[in-house]
Order: sequence, then structure tokens, then C-alpha cells
Amino acid sequence: MKRSTAVPVAAALSVLALTLASCAGSNDADAPAEGDFVSGGTFVTAVGDDPGDLNPLVAVSPDTFAVVSLAYETLIAVTDEGELVPWLAESWEETGTEVVFTLKDGITCADGSEFTGQTVADNLNYNADPANATFSYGSVIDEKVSATADGNTVTVTSTENNPFLAVNTGTIMLVCDAGLADPTTLSDATDGTGLYALTDIKPGDTYTFTKRDDYTWGPDDVTSDTVGLPDAIESRVISDESTAANLLVSGEINAATISGADRARLDGAGLTHTGVRNPVGMILFNEKEGRPFSDPLVREALSIAIDRDEVGTVIADGEGLPSESLVTKNPLLCVAGGPKWELPETDTERAGELLDEAGWTLGSDGKRSKDGEPLVIKFIYNAPTSTHAPSAELVKETWDALGVTTELFANDAAAWSEQLYSTFDWDTGWVQIAPGGPVVLSTFFDGATPDQGGLNFMFVDNPEYSALAAEASSAEPDAACDIWQDAEAELINRFDVFPVVDNILPTYQSGAVFEQPNFIQPTSIRMLG
Repeated sequence: MKRSTAVPVAAALSVLALTLASCAGSNDADAPAEGDFVSGGTFVTAVGDDPGDLNPLVAVSPDTFAVVSLAYETLIAVTDEGELVPWLAESWEETGTEVVFTLKDGITCADGSEFTGQTVADNLNYNADPANATFSYGSVIDEKVSATADGNTVTVTSTENNPFLAVNTGTIMLVCDAGLADPTTLSDATDGTGLYALTDIKPGDTYTFTKRDDYTWGPDDVTSDTVGLPDAIESRVISDESTAANLLVSGEINAATISGADRARLDGAGLTHTGVRNPVGMILFNEKEGRPFSDPLVREALSIAIDRDEVGTVIADGEGLPSESLVTKNPLLCVAGGPKWELPETDTERAGELLDEAGWTLGSDGKRSKDGEPLVIKFIYNAPTSTHAPSAELVKETWDALGVTTELFANDAAAWSEQLYSTFDWDTGWVQIAPGGPVVLSTFFDGATPDQGGLNFMFVDNPEYSALAAEASSAEPDAACDIWQDAEAELINRFDVFPVVDNILPTYQSGAVFEQPNFIQPTSIRMLG
């Protein structure tokens, strides 16, 4: 099927209708005109935690992605409105088993080296090799996919029908030849085709990117000379939201994600924001053998004990949205028409009965135990997210009243990586994944576990979900999403995930405007006079 140069995702995949209206900026009708743009200066954006290892091939943390996406690009760009538009590729044609990308002319890397079709093919083949254990492997690409190049033409082939082949392979961040040859060099440097290249690092403080003067291939014909672009971008580590809000109001920084009480004064100051749907109240469970939540009765019991209205109001700061899908990130594949599940009503009495049935009985001290071992739950949450701690306290009160011993732990980026992918020493909590499609989602719930090199850090083993995921992965485009939604319902029904509430995670703008399909799109930044 032939691709034009700008194709809505809904049309491209035949059955999708992506709706991002709820994520729009707050004052779009008053959006600045081009005459308000002033070129030059430094655009400063806040990140909540230090990004750590900058290798985009293995990046996991959202803060890392927010930083490295300033330097690396993809074949296809996804807009705020859910359109697929050309970026490094000027056009593409696809069937269910093949995509042919045609690159734009004159693309170069930040170091001046040529970026070719072969570079693209090498990137895709590297990500498709399980031995390289990239973030994209198993989620948007695997060994069934291979790529070849002929000049500016890249042909991507899948041995099985893949309804999302173009968008999956077309949105992988691409590394230049030198970085791909030695990925260890990417940990504290960048090697991409981006409009901005990393030029200075102060770990734990700032990451500075400088604009190139030879860039000509951006979306919507953006070049180095486009009016309104800053000369530099600085990602500044600011873990405290109130501090970030103060800096927004004073104009010292241009962008920061603010989810807590400081939003009111930013709105009052007239600052606009853009934003994306955020599964802020998503609860995941460690189902590893020997942990309490390996028992589905315990997962169900402690899920239905939660008062979603009370907890959701706190964690979403009064602006909660009912979860509509476990897919929350652009391009929101297979979200339309769902969900096929409903969350159960709160029922603490039934919760107690389920715990009894699971063998966790109340003792004379009011605590539950089984075979002499107390029921202790390690509940983790994100320290920089201001609403996570008070909402976790509410959950603790509820569970403790049932006889559970609930221990709360506030995580920084290092703790997340260690607990989820190394020690596995956690039980549940406000643990968020935000995939852009059901295939990516399946890598967390159906793929290999971390001890086997995979992303299924919850150790989920759901046969019904696995069977439907396998069926959907090879289905025709007009049938795939319906099957994926059936699969998602199996995760909810088995309490492998409990989405208490979503919200819009707003990124406020001060002295600049930009687009944020998922992370700030550097070619879209425009400085204001």
C-alpha cells in the first residue's frame, strides 16, 4: 500500500482512530504566530532525575529518553495529532510483510559523516538481534525482521505478517555508524543525526546540546535556519516540582512537567501547557514465585480493597481520567473502540475473604500470616512524582486495616532499575509502563523475564493473554486490534495490572512553545520574544 508524505495513523492502519484531544495544550486558540518567534538563545527544559547512561539502544528511564531524543531521530515522526509524517524517510510503502523506506537526500551525522541507507539497515538488524538486548528488541522488532539497503532505499522484511511493521521499525531511534560499531561510546556522548548534538555534560546537573548549522531534513521542512529555533538546548536536572514551577514563572527555564499542586499558580500566571495521557495510578505486581502476588487471589484481594475514587483523586491531583487502555503513549495503536474490560467495584469485605481463601489468615494481633510468615508487601513509587507518596499512604491505610504489613519505598531512577531488573525485591506499587501499542505492551506481560534478558519484570505468565497476543501478532490489519483488545482484557481479568486512574501529564511552557508527541520534539521548539 502506497504511503503519501503525511498519513494519519488511523488511515495507515485501516482500523485505528487516534484521539489526542484530551492531551492538547491549554490555550491553543491563542497559539503564537510565526512573527512572535525569535531565533537564538538557550531553551532550558527540566528533567526529574539524572538520565544516567545515555545509550539510546538500551535506554529505559523516561528521563533518559527525554534527554537522548534531543539528539537521535527516526525514519518516521509522530505528531501531536497522531499523524505519521516523514523525518529521515521521505516516503514509504508497506504490506503486512514488507516496508520500503526511501531516505531523504543529504542526511549527515553530527560528526559530519554520511548517514546512508546501509546505516539504517545496520541499525534495524542490530536491534533485531537478541544477542544485543536493545530496548526495542522484542517490543517493536525481533529476529523475524531484517533489513537491506540499496542506496537511499531500505527494505524491511518480516517473515510473518505484521500489521504495525512500518510504524514499529520507523520509530526506532537510529545511531550513526561510529556509535553502532562501539555502543559503549554512547554512554556519555551522542552520535546521531539530530538538529542538536550533545556538547557538554555535568552529571546530576545539566546536559547541553548545541544546534548544528548543516541540518536540512527535519519534519515540515525544518532546517538549521528555521526562524525561532534556539541555539542550544539545556536539559537541567530539577527533582523538586515547586522549584521547577518557580523557575518557570521567573522565566529561568522554558519547560517542565508539573503534576502536583503547583499547577494552580502556573495556570494563574497564564502559562500554557501541552501534555500526554499518563497512567499515574497504574499498579503492577511482582508475580515471581515466592512473592505474595504470585497468587492471583492476593492480587485480586488487594486491588478490590482500594477505593479508586479516593485514591484516584489524590494521585491525579483532582484531575483524574478513567483508564481507557493500557496503551497510553503516542501513536496509541489499538486504543479506539475499547476497552473490553471494566474494573471491579471496591469491596473490602470480599478482599478479606479472598485473603482468607489464599491462606493469609488474621492472627490475634490483627496481622495476617501464612505458615508462620507475615503478609508483608513492599510498595514502591516514584519519589519525584509529588502525588505518589500521599496516595501510597492511603493504600497503606486500607491494606494495613486488612491485616497486611505494607512498607512504602520511594524510588529514584537507580532504585527502579535495580529492583525491577536485578534484585526483583519489590511487590507492587505505582509502577508505570506507557507503551504506544499493544505489541510493545506484550513485551512486558508476555516476553522473557529480566533474568532471561527480557522486559517482563513482573514475571507474568498468563496463558490466555499469550495465546491472544500470538494470534493478534500475525492477524490481518483489519482484525488485529480487536484481538489485541481481547488480550488486554485478559490482563485486567487476571489482575496482572490494575489501572486505578490516568491523568494528563502537563508540560508547561514559558518563553517558548513546542510539540510533545511523547517527549519534547526539538525541531518544533520556537523561542518567543
